Amino acid sequence: MQVDADRKRSYEDAYQAWRQQLDALHRVVLDGERLEPPQLKGLLNREARAKERYDAAREALLGLDTAEDDPFAE
Repeated sequence: MQVDADRKRSYEDAYQAWRQQLDALHRVVLDGERLEPPQLKGLLNREARAKERYDAAREALLGLDTAEDDPFAE
C-alpha cells in the first residue's frame, strides 16, 4: 500500500498526540493520579479532541474520508 507522505505525517502526529492524552488519562483512571474536577474535565476534553483528530487522520490514511472532509483533496 503506497501512502501519501502528508497523510502519513498527519496520521503519525495525530496518533502521537492522542497517545499522550490517553497516557495522561490512564495515569488518572488506572494509576490513581489525583486531579481536581476542572483539570479532569479538561483532560477528558483534550483526549476526546485528540481521538477525533486521530480518527480523521486514520480515515484519510486508509482512503475512507470523503472529499469534502479531506484536507488533501484538490
